Amino acid sequence: MSRIVRTLLFWTVILSACSPSRPSTEAFPSNPATDTSVSIISSVSATELPTAGLLPTPTTEVLPPPKLIATLATPHIDQGPEGANTVPPSYPQDCGYQWAYEDLPKLSSDFQQSIQGLQPEAQTHVFAFGENCVHTDGSTNFIPMETDFNITLQVNDLSNESDLGEWIVKVMQAIENIPPDQIVGPRPGRVSINFQSNTEQTGVNFYIDQYHALTAGLTNAEIYQTLKNPQ
Repeated sequence: MSRIVRTLLFWTVILSACSPSRPSTEAFPSNPATDTSVSIISSVSATELPTAGLLPTPTTEVLPPPKLIATLATPHIDQGPEGANTVPPSYPQDCGYQWAYEDLPKLSSDFQQSIQGLQPEAQTHVFAFGENCVHTDGSTNFIPMETDFNITLQVNDLSNESDLGEWIVKVMQAIENIPPDQIVGPRPGRVSINFQSNTEQTGVNFYIDQYHALTAGLTNAEIYQTLKNPQ
């Protein structure tokens, strides 16, 4: 009996020594997936995130915002006869400009008397032509450019160019007798003569310096024709 017990104990020991040992639970992490991701994140955080020193600096210069430049209205500068540029007076630069007229009552009255001394039924009007300077507050002041003359004369025959030319000469003699200090504006004025015969009429318009530029020795008819149809 004791022999059988010893045999059983012997084989028990043999079998115990040959069986594989159980792995230890501490040889592997409890959550390999979690531990690996933490390791990867830590690695990226340490090596791949950019630092302030690696950020590119802007190369485009920062410019200030553009300033608006206000434009001012400019005075009118026209060409006179013969294509010559007229010289305007000194213009203020803080206003807008509008074409304008201004009556010259004293000069107009004196000129009327002169022309009516040649023809009692004649009518005349003398005025300054120029521009109104309109300021930002709404006030205006007139800047004259020239003195203009309107004349209406009665004639017997509108086809008599010699007679019409003679009237032109007479009117210009009256204008040239006006004292220079009564003429306003820096450039020669315009003369408009309207000839009337009953219900018919015709007219001629010219600048004073056009008359002065006429060739010497022209007949009255030629004076009329040249000023009526300037080249």
